[in-house]
Amino acid sequence: MSKLVICEKPSVAQSVGKVLGAVKRCDGYLEGAGFIVSWCVGHLVELAQPEAYGETYAKWRLEDLPILPEKWRYQVSASTKKQFQILKELMKREDVTSIVEATDAGREGELIFRLVYHQAGCKKPFERLWISSMEDAAIREGFASLRPGTEYDALYEAALCRERADWIVGINATRLFSCKYGPTLNVGRVMTPTLAMVCGREAAIRDFQSEPFYTVQLAPEGFVANGGRMKEKTEAEKIAGECRAAGTAAVKSVERKDKAEKPPALYDLTSLQRDANRQLGFTAKQTLDYTQSLYEKKLVTYPRTDSRYLTEDMAGMLPGLVGMVQEKCGISPEAPAPVNAAQVINGKKVTDHHAIIPTKTLESADLAELPAGEKAVLGLIAVRLVCAVGNPCRYSETSVVLECAGHEFKARGKTVTDPGWKAYLPASGDEKDGDDAPPVPELSEAAVLSLAGVELKEGRTTPPKRFTEDTLLQSMETAGAEDMPGEVERRGIGTPATRAGIIEKLVQKGFVERKGEKKTKVLVPTDKGSALIAVVPEQIQSPSMTAEWEEKLLGIEKGGYAPDAFMREIEGMVTALVKTYETVKGVKMDMANGNKVIGSCPHCGADVAERAKGWFCSNRECRFVLWKDNAYFKKIGKHLTAGMAEKLVRDGRVKLKDCVSQRTGKTYNADVLLTTEEDGRAKFQMEFDNSGKNGGKKN
Repeated sequence: MSKLVICEKPSVAQSVGKVLGAVKRCDGYLEGAGFIVSWCVGHLVELAQPEAYGETYAKWRLEDLPILPEKWRYQVSASTKKQFQILKELMKREDVTSIVEATDAGREGELIFRLVYHQAGCKKPFERLWISSMEDAAIREGFASLRPGTEYDALYEAALCRERADWIVGINATRLFSCKYGPTLNVGRVMTPTLAMVCGREAAIRDFQSEPFYTVQLAPEGFVANGGRMKEKTEAEKIAGECRAAGTAAVKSVERKDKAEKPPALYDLTSLQRDANRQLGFTAKQTLDYTQSLYEKKLVTYPRTDSRYLTEDMAGMLPGLVGMVQEKCGISPEAPAPVNAAQVINGKKVTDHHAIIPTKTLESADLAELPAGEKAVLGLIAVRLVCAVGNPCRYSETSVVLECAGHEFKARGKTVTDPGWKAYLPASGDEKDGDDAPPVPELSEAAVLSLAGVELKEGRTTPPKRFTEDTLLQSMETAGAEDMPGEVERRGIGTPATRAGIIEKLVQKGFVERKGEKKTKVLVPTDKGSALIAVVPEQIQSPSMTAEWEEKLLGIEKGGYAPDAFMREIEGMVTALVKTYETVKGVKMDMANGNKVIGSCPHCGADVAERAKGWFCSNRECRFVLWKDNAYFKKIGKHLTAGMAEKLVRDGRVKLKDCVSQRTGKTYNADVLLTTEEDGRAKFQMEFDNSGKNGGKKN
């Protein structure tokens, strides 16, 4: 008898198979020692497209909306049919008595396995492997404590609701706005509120009115003191003149305080992505990909976590791990780091997975072989572990108030007395030290100080800064927080596992673009993105509503909120949107979706614009398209280029030399003429140089 273990990826299956003794390679699986270990390839089973619910949905028409499936249909993607069939046959094998679900231990991993299990019609019992590390010891421990699959039914329900809600909102809203305005306008349950935040920030920058302000700065020996901001220059000039005339300033008060700055918490995925963006210039997706690869190489723990703490049972191993990491990664190795384990231990704040930390496998790894990106991310995680268990950074802060010519001026100084955890930061570490102030010399109250200078400083108010991926991730994480009760565990839109993909999709769909230098890239909405937000109603673009939905999904995951209630809410919102939405007048859409318009459609007159696979009519009701991988042109030995497409659209014909006859192999010169069928589809006709013989050759 055998146990069938289903992993999410081939690389994970290799690690699991090695630990279990399933090392015999077969077609699509490994076998041995009573185990069969196979794998999915991402999402093998996906929600079917609208046309699966009826041919009428193949066309995008307002009258067919909303599309709300009563019975959901799924399909196996064409590229993964072979692996799905292998899994299906393995599940049916008579010697397979039970199954182990070993996909990634999270919402999406649960969905991937369950959809394959149900699509294959499997009824055999299954158990759940739930681990946070790919180390051999963690895998063995996980298999020694497998949990009944039914314990994760609520997690599966939450995953189903997330997937179906995204489908309902995405399909209906995308078709609604695309039909209303012409170009394809992709709308998403999380994507559109994220775009709204980027557009809102851009609007705030655009509408910002910069105003001048003035301050007077005194320069006693050894430090400077500043007066308050003033709007009027004449007032500031008057005060500066009075201070110059006085020549001295009296110390009105001196206050010294000893302070301590706690170490930062360990990384969850979002905080790691933010630091990697700010310090290394990596996108959120790059950071996730690098960390996932490190996880699969057994060098760090599970990346898709929203926790920044460890569980109580991990306290004992921390001193050894911290010492090894410090030495292996060269983190100030001359002085062993202190290990205050209690600072990072809090099981109540650990949900599905604990914080991201290096593993013991790091000790025997050859770090020189790691790709540069992975090595850089590993460095961040290693330094954060050593810092998080370190001592506080201690410093004394001095606040001074001076009086000169009847006006007050303030200075602040800071002296570090014990760097604590900051001693382990690399020289280029960016840990928000921007508020450091130079020390202030020893002063006593009522002392009179000679002024080396008095300066009038002019400045201007500055607009809000554009989002970087660091700051956008932060805003996604905290969106809607002000509208939620304080005791909720997770706020924001998206999850740590999905936020990177949302940002990438906004860029790929042409709604947002990255601008600037590598490490300082900002996210700016395109005209298309701004136009979409201008026409999308508040209910679709509201971050607080989307954050509330995320909270309800978490409630479903924990068994505290009914899946049916959540889906009824989504369906009701989409139905109301379709029935009540009115077209916004005066908003100009980017008909070309950011791509070059090559002319007017020969069928309906709308713009024809280039996209990835061809030149498409921007009118959704028209079926005109010139495919780049064009069968007609391939048949005559030609590839349809942009220049040829432009001539066909503009002139209705293009002259070609050295076309190849499929029948004889001979070459000839001819004109290809473009006309259209009744529904707009392209139709080609060939006109030869000696066209008088037969009047042309039709496609």
